[in-house]
Amino acid sequence: MTTTYEDAKLQLLDAMLIHVPFDGWSETSFRASISDCSLDDGLARAICPRGAVDLALAYHARGDQAMLDRIKSEDLSGLKFRDKIAAAVRFRLQAVEDKELVRRGMTLFSLPTHAADGAKAVWQTCDLIWDTLGDTSDDVNWYTKRATLSGVYSSTLLFWLGDDSPGHQLTWEFLDRRIANVMEFEKFKAQVRDNPVLKPFLAVPNWLAGQVKAPVKMRADLPGMLNPRK
Repeated sequence: MTTTYEDAKLQLLDAMLIHVPFDGWSETSFRASISDCSLDDGLARAICPRGAVDLALAYHARGDQAMLDRIKSEDLSGLKFRDKIAAAVRFRLQAVEDKELVRRGMTLFSLPTHAADGAKAVWQTCDLIWDTLGDTSDDVNWYTKRATLSGVYSSTLLFWLGDDSPGHQLTWEFLDRRIANVMEFEKFKAQVRDNPVLKPFLAVPNWLAGQVKAPVKMRADLPGMLNPRK
């Protein structure tokens, strides 16, 4: 049976996970995974032009997919929206089987050459959470929701990496506090927006914000379109 590029990439990723805790998401680990899979070096480079970086991003995407699968399989209908967001972040972190893989990933994406890739990966995770939970905003709120959640997710991730409490209970309490902080800030914004004294001063900023629109997402089922969720 012919092995597809995607199958070969998954093989490389599975093989590389063994080496990452020792050598990081590095060229050394990438070469070891190629050897373990008995793949031609040229083929492996064609599949992953950036080597370990491409596999690190593939590993992150795998965690995102596990999170999505769990969101869809769990019954969250009875929860408040803030609790649904907290559950989604928790599902994403629980999708990680080895914290060292994430620590090594953070080392990789803290480098100036790969920082944009890391930021994009976090943004895409938060975008998936909002989309899956039914966000329909199409204005500036589309951006603020994802930016805010990116901050919550990133800070919770850092806390989680150092948390050795039973069942990561301290992490989930930290997450709840961060979301509570966001809710308090949103309440404050609403009070400012509805204040009759401040309304005249907010007319121009509000008009400018109203001109911002959410990006139009391509349908993945159209011919010739890449599916961003894969």
